[in-house]
Amino acid sequence: MWRDLTDPRTVADGVDLEEGLKEPTFENLEIPEQFGPVSFRVDEHKVKRFAFTQDDYSPWALDKGPEGFPVGQAGLLTNDVVQLFTTKYRASHTVGLHTEEQVWFHSPVRVGEVVTLQGAYTDAYERRGQGYVVMDAEVTGEDGRAILTHRGIEIFRTRPGGLVGRGSAPVEGRRVTGEVDVAVPPAEVASAQLAPGTQIAPLRKVITQEQASIFSRAGEYVRNIHNDLQIAQQAGLRIPIVQGQQQWCLVAELLTRFFGYRFLSAGWLRCKFVNALDVFDPIEVTGAVVGVEQRDGATVMDVDVWVRRSDGALTVVGWASCPLDDAPAG
Repeated sequence: MWRDLTDPRTVADGVDLEEGLKEPTFENLEIPEQFGPVSFRVDEHKVKRFAFTQDDYSPWALDKGPEGFPVGQAGLLTNDVVQLFTTKYRASHTVGLHTEEQVWFHSPVRVGEVVTLQGAYTDAYERRGQGYVVMDAEVTGEDGRAILTHRGIEIFRTRPGGLVGRGSAPVEGRRVTGEVDVAVPPAEVASAQLAPGTQIAPLRKVITQEQASIFSRAGEYVRNIHNDLQIAQQAGLRIPIVQGQQQWCLVAELLTRFFGYRFLSAGWLRCKFVNALDVFDPIEVTGAVVGVEQRDGATVMDVDVWVRRSDGALTVVGWASCPLDDAPAG
């Protein structure tokens, strides 16, 4: 059993990994359209590869977590879920833009177990001349437990060079400003005593081309605007851009550090991708405390989160929450 959606080893036997798949156009969508189930093993290589792409060398993943066994990073399986549609559509012909990603965490994924992914396109609509599609999906563990639930929205076929930098994804609900209370020191760890406006201690990252290429499935011979310079420039970009989902995973890392182990089993993170991020562009991943309240008998903290690139523009804005009580020590 291989570790990804496709087994690239079969190319050596003359297999075309995309033969017989549909062209990824809005007109070819079927609503509803089922994907999976697809099962694969979460092996040590998958964990280490993800660690490289994110520069996220969590000891919980590479050694063992608070429960005594290694567990994958929060974002480890999320790009596999986003890419589920490529089991029916040609991945290397896809030129779209991920506009929103939302995940509910139910249980940490255990390194070594077989997981199963399945989902469906549940809605499609047009807005401002662009065709959007909605995917709902879930991941379950080898023992049948729920690991995560996903909802993603994507512009299915576009010319990214004509959209990036326009802040094209609408911001709904609580507005994320990217501002913090500079009079209060940033917080490393969540606590009910933190005042609203307190900044979450930031992560500073640079996603290189190598990291973006591997995250965006170069190892499965997929070519796209994230891992191939020629395709990126044909799409109107100067240079490949970092996948929105890769940035989402950076925010998930931030929140795992902030909330601790509890985030992997009870956290929620919704992000909108509002501006493009070029590979090699330094970024700051951070957020701010919104408040704490009681929900269903638990003390829950709400936070705003964002990613800021070197010119000051926000590339990701989002909202997250996590219970603060009953978390294993980590």
